[in-house]
Amino acid sequence: MDHWIRKPISEMIYTTIAYLALIVSGMLCLFPFLNVLSKSLSPNWAIISGKVGLLPVDMTFENVRFVVQDHLFQNAFLISVFVTVAGTLGAVVLTAVSAYPLSKKNLPGIKFVLLLYIFTMLFNGGMIPNYLLIKNLGLMDNLSSLILPALINVFNLLLMKNYYESLPESLEESAKLDGASNLLIVLRIIIPISAPVFATISLFYAVAFWSDWFHPMLYLNDPALKPLQLYLRDIIIQASDENLLNADIDSLLNLSPEGIRNATIIVSTIPILLVYPMLQKYFIKGILIGSVKG
Repeated sequence: MDHWIRKPISEMIYTTIAYLALIVSGMLCLFPFLNVLSKSLSPNWAIISGKVGLLPVDMTFENVRFVVQDHLFQNAFLISVFVTVAGTLGAVVLTAVSAYPLSKKNLPGIKFVLLLYIFTMLFNGGMIPNYLLIKNLGLMDNLSSLILPALINVFNLLLMKNYYESLPESLEESAKLDGASNLLIVLRIIIPISAPVFATISLFYAVAFWSDWFHPMLYLNDPALKPLQLYLRDIIIQASDENLLNADIDSLLNLSPEGIRNATIIVSTIPILLVYPMLQKYFIKGILIGSVKG
């Protein structure tokens, strides 16, 4: 049988080299994260002496406990969660509603409308016009300035549009013969069978909202409105021994500015990492179908 035929030596060598290259590149990406994790779980003396590598030395959770108990961190964390959840839900709904009519090639003027969307993906006003727009709309020091401008991402829109085009037209035709309206077709047929692409763009939007620090830096001046990534930026830049003044005397021996910085990075990374396993089974299917169909 064919599957019992041995592969050529050249193909086996190529496969081995490819796997080794992937393993090496994966480890190179993983090493910095392991070093940050190890420093966040190591005491002050181990970090200062340079003994912390890929594994913690004399493991302690004092740095993580200090970060999590900080009220500024808690406030920033809650703001990031709110912006990410509200922004992702709004963006997915708006993207789905916009992509569905764009997938109907027989609609009059649909190509021109699609061209307008693509134009905005290739060209934009830039940082200063966007800042002036947000300011003139009265959205400075308002969390909506982080959500409203990002509710439509044209790449995600095209991804969902292409996915809709890959669905058989017979589904909608059969529903229309049964008297279903366009809204009912979308809610009862299209959305339930579009879980892969919904999971894909939800992940894209969630990561974008969670990781954004540049726009909060531009639009938010109120310290009480700082999201987690902006708080993390301030910690990395400004962390010093002053951050330890509120710690207990017994904890000072284990705490260090470097450990606090790394602990903050780890704690802020965990929530978005937990989302990936939940959406993994849909992600690859959604990104492949949405990118090659249409």
